[in-house]
Amino acid sequence: MSIATVGMASLAEIDDPAPVLLTVEEAARCLRIGRTTCFALIRAGDLESLTIGGLRRVPADAPAAYLARRRAEQRAA
Repeated sequence: MSIATVGMASLAEIDDPAPVLLTVEEAARCLRIGRTTCFALIRAGDLESLTIGGLRRVPADAPAAYLARRRAEQRAA
């Protein structure tokens, strides 16, 4: 493999990496809820988020973790 090939592979990965963080709007779309409801879940501590500068971001795995907790709670009830 040439250096040029390795360089192109690295650039391809940089151009379209899997997101590590989601905006609140993207997280809301994942959960199929509204933006306001998503912010309410964040405020209540039900959906993990963090602030970077002045931006609120949701880890990409947080919506799935929230759903897993909700499903477990409903099964236990």
